[in-house]
Amino acid sequence: MEQQKAATSGALQAPLTGPTNNPTAAAQALLHNPVAAQALANNPDASAAAQALLGNRAATYHPLLNNTRVDQQHMGVPGASISKPSTGEALMKSHSDSHALIRSDRGSMLSMSDDNVMMKQILATHAPDGREFDVRPLLDLVEDILNRATQHVDFLVKGTTQAQIEMEEKALQANHIAMLEALTYTIDRIASELSYKALGVSDAHATTTAIFNLLSSYTWDAKLVLSLSAFALNYGEFWLLAQIYSTNQLAKSMAILRQLPSLLEHTASLKPRFDALNNLIRAMIDVTKCVVQFTQLPSTYISQDVPVLATAMNLFPTAVYWTIRSMVACATQISNLSSMGHEFGISTTESWELSTLAHKLRNIYELLQQQLNLCYQYIEEKTDVAFYQLLLTLFDPNALHIDNMKVLKALIYDKDDKLPLLDGATKRRVSLDVLRRKNVLLLISSLEFANDELAILEQIYNESRIHATRLESQYEVVWIPIVDHSIIPMPEEMQTKFENLQSTMPWYSVQDPLFIKKPVTRFIKEVWHFRTKPILVVLDPQGKVVSPNAIHMMWIWGSTAFPFTSLREEALWREETWRLDLLVDGIDPTVLNWIKEEKYIFLYGGDDVEWVRRFANSARSVASASRIPLEMVYVGKSRKREHVKKVVGIINAEKLSYAWQDPTMVWFFWTRLESMLFSKIQLGRADDQDPVMQQIKKLLSYGREGGWAVLSRGSNIVVNGHSTTVLPTLGGYDEWKVNIAELGFDMAFKEYHDKLHDVAHPCCRFQFPTIIRTPENMRCPECHRVMEKYTSFICCHDDQGIPGSLF
Repeated sequence: MEQQKAATSGALQAPLTGPTNNPTAAAQALLHNPVAAQALANNPDASAAAQALLGNRAATYHPLLNNTRVDQQHMGVPGASISKPSTGEALMKSHSDSHALIRSDRGSMLSMSDDNVMMKQILATHAPDGREFDVRPLLDLVEDILNRATQHVDFLVKGTTQAQIEMEEKALQANHIAMLEALTYTIDRIASELSYKALGVSDAHATTTAIFNLLSSYTWDAKLVLSLSAFALNYGEFWLLAQIYSTNQLAKSMAILRQLPSLLEHTASLKPRFDALNNLIRAMIDVTKCVVQFTQLPSTYISQDVPVLATAMNLFPTAVYWTIRSMVACATQISNLSSMGHEFGISTTESWELSTLAHKLRNIYELLQQQLNLCYQYIEEKTDVAFYQLLLTLFDPNALHIDNMKVLKALIYDKDDKLPLLDGATKRRVSLDVLRRKNVLLLISSLEFANDELAILEQIYNESRIHATRLESQYEVVWIPIVDHSIIPMPEEMQTKFENLQSTMPWYSVQDPLFIKKPVTRFIKEVWHFRTKPILVVLDPQGKVVSPNAIHMMWIWGSTAFPFTSLREEALWREETWRLDLLVDGIDPTVLNWIKEEKYIFLYGGDDVEWVRRFANSARSVASASRIPLEMVYVGKSRKREHVKKVVGIINAEKLSYAWQDPTMVWFFWTRLESMLFSKIQLGRADDQDPVMQQIKKLLSYGREGGWAVLSRGSNIVVNGHSTTVLPTLGGYDEWKVNIAELGFDMAFKEYHDKLHDVAHPCCRFQFPTIIRTPENMRCPECHRVMEKYTSFICCHDDQGIPGSLF
């Protein structure tokens, strides 16, 4: 052995000329001679790579790996350690599963009795001793060699330049080189077995069994990777010589010994043979990678007794056997080509063997891949549950955090490899640090975001930025888009819709909707009760939820509601009174000027054109007769947008009154009213008997059916009436005008209206879409009794209804 080492060392000193940066040579070097590979890692000079390639494989034999367990963290994959398999006798129980797979191929190469004997022999060789190592770096190296080798046929036939992909730098790391040193002896023995038996008369099964005997102490995945490494050593060397022999004299001499020049002159005619080999080699790689992926599944979330994984592991013996058997068949074909030259022709039997093996491996791969996908699905379900529990813990009201970073990372993106936010002002990607220790408003919505909602939110946000130093401006908004995770990747139409929405937002937004994980979406829906309408969840600087939905506060009070807590919401309600400013604040300056001028104002709505015409004419006649300054504004209806537009057109044409021309103003008016009710529902005060809440409920109910009108003098609201009482009050002017001198116009109107109201008792009704939270019960604002609950199916046939309307 010492003499052999010395002779080999001398060979390494020989000068080498030719290519100096061959990636295949680098890959081959790592398998041939880890010591030379270490030199390559320290000095990646081409001559070092070539010398390492031509070095003796047996130059440095090292003991096999010690029986020490490799810690999971050192393997680079959490929970991916290879647990100690059961003994060969225990594995016999999976033999029937292997039979089914083998017999499924027509023209199986073995009879059932042969199959029984074969599997017993293979399982009898399996006696793992508990040693474990991460096979992934070695597999990456082998895959690099075989991928480059299988490209050379097309390269030689077509004369095109193949793209060179550098090996991963980790393959040259010291710990991986140490692993290769420990495995060199085993890889060389298998390579010799493949080479020498391929030239002899030994049958393929005998050679395969001999390899299994060499690898008896290794796990199934290690058997595959070590065998594939040995095969890659031979096959890669074959094509490396073919690649460099024309420019390197030493390689040329070696190529002549292998009859490569003669062989390569006939590459076109031999291409079908190499294609058959390459197809089988690719199938071998796929099966090997698939088996290795099973061993790297995180044991934290899936164990070997889980049915989907147990089923896959029962297939391992069969998969490993036929993959190594395929390596033997490929090695035989290569040896025959090298020894007999281009005159060697693949016989019908050999051709059938290669195609049958490729077909068999494809079937095995598909079965394994199917089980692997099921395992991934199982793991995903487990990790989703664990992540959901983490969110519950993080957002526990009693949880304490130094800042908001932990909760924001859990919600949006928990890694540091990407910038997850887009700054709406600069359109640049930024990190979550821009939100550290700030009040954060999470704007959560689907991609169906109404233009009206977006426009009003943007207006409120931009107004708050004008005075950035004010207390009510000390918050940031982040858009959290919620999409269907079952549609991945997102369709182009959906991606375009997302990008268009994102481009209009002046605040921060999540860069990619898929950053929001499925358990986060579940949490948002189940805990924060998101359905389809946008919600605004408020987090304080420590990441604690201070309001589960501040969107109602935003619609009602804008940035004045800062810091958007439930306490602030209750305080704002205590300050409110039933006045016209509350209904129209921030919507129309014209109406606000009327209020300042203490004019009489009729705020009215409905979709019955005839009623609108009669009401407006009657109101004008009564005002003229009473000689009072009266203004009227038509504010439409909470739905039937297109019909409202027609009513506005008639009002304008007949000059009946002032009317809001912008549909967004109509939408905002009704949205604010609805928000007032839902703000109370969220606070658990929907049945409060305060006058403000009772009048808001009445107005929302009146707006549902027919017409309605609110009369005020300046900001003071006098009457909030339904069409069935307001119009008759105007029509009965002759009966109550005598009271104007004593009571004043407003109180005389109210007194007569209230008498009619006591007789008419308009019906109150509320309809809540199933997409929002609804109260358990409600009291009627007219009679104060608990209202009956019904399930309704409504079709208004108005596709252009006011978006987001609740009633």
